[in-house]
Amino acid sequence: MEFNYRVKTLDGATLEGVIEAANEHSAAEALSKKDYILLSLKKGGAGLKMEINIPFLNRVRPKDMVLFSRQLAVMVSAGVPLVRALEVMVLQTTSRSLKKMVLEIAANVRGGVRLSSALANHPDVFDNFYVNMVRTGETSGKLDDVLNYLADEQEKNYDLMSKIKGAMIYPAFVICAVVAVVFIVMTFVVPKLTAVLFESGVPLPLPTRIMISTATFLSHWWVIIVILVIFLIIFIPLWIRKSKVGRYSWDLIRLKTPVLGNLFQKVYIVRFTRSLATLLVGGVPINLALKIVADVVGNVVYHDLILKTVKSVEDGYSISSVFATSKAVPQMLSQIMVVGEQTGQLDSILDRMANFYAREIENILGSLTTLLEPLIIIFLGIIVAGIVSAVIMPMYNLASAIQ
Repeated sequence: MEFNYRVKTLDGATLEGVIEAANEHSAAEALSKKDYILLSLKKGGAGLKMEINIPFLNRVRPKDMVLFSRQLAVMVSAGVPLVRALEVMVLQTTSRSLKKMVLEIAANVRGGVRLSSALANHPDVFDNFYVNMVRTGETSGKLDDVLNYLADEQEKNYDLMSKIKGAMIYPAFVICAVVAVVFIVMTFVVPKLTAVLFESGVPLPLPTRIMISTATFLSHWWVIIVILVIFLIIFIPLWIRKSKVGRYSWDLIRLKTPVLGNLFQKVYIVRFTRSLATLLVGGVPINLALKIVADVVGNVVYHDLILKTVKSVEDGYSISSVFATSKAVPQMLSQIMVVGEQTGQLDSILDRMANFYAREIENILGSLTTLLEPLIIIFLGIIVAGIVSAVIMPMYNLASAIQ
């Protein structure tokens, strides 16, 4: 049975949350054991207030995670007790999903559970990489350093992904808008002109015949086309998420796509080098670090490659031995990793390579943005010119015939 509670901590902070208990007395007793001062306790599920449980709407945004990690790192570094820091986080965060999650984490930590174990209860938000880094910080007694390091890395990743998304928004919007306008024109406008053009008896040029054929097809089948597009929009992501073949095919296509493939490759390389460097700095064994990074990198092709590397390392070979034979890994990275392994500075080398490829991504994005603007203008010009010529040419022929 769930109970909604409102309590005050010994530090004077007011907290709200949900607790499960057999009855109201057991819930009050459980809260008192946590040194909470009970303000109100009501049975959950009563009343009109309902919580919408839609994963897409309730997910924690990357920006909220960056703020959470940074604020927690600052407070722990300043000597604020961990439970108190988490309670302050509850008051500061604006995300309802994150607020509820931090409440549960704070309650678990207050009850004697380690922070890493409390975070592991929420794998959708705190992945193995995050949990293992916190665990190494707890083991070494350097939790504040680890939290600061995690906050730095998350900020770098967030900035990188924000730049990529920002560069893609403009062309994606323009293309979608053009497709929508052309679809509307072809479906609803051109069919009305078709009757006039046929009644005139004037020979129609090739662009006009193509436009009329396309418009006729769309006007008769537009409902089925819309349904098919909606089906593909729903089916393809499901196929990619649920099917191993779909996921591998999609990840391979992203790497093979002209121009963008090079960008995606460098994004995955940055994730790999930065995550592995972070784990090695935290003292995680190399084979375990590689297994964690395989899940973090976000691409099945690299996931399988890293798992092969794990087996190679366990057999006594170097990390670079597998990477050197793969086309998915730049030769420069493999050669630099050999130097890092031989000198015992692999973590430092990986961190430098992560920064190098992050700058490469920024350069690619800058070039893409500069190149896309004229390409989009040319694309729009071709579309507009095609439609205008297909409409104007028969009109011109009709006017000439009348004269």
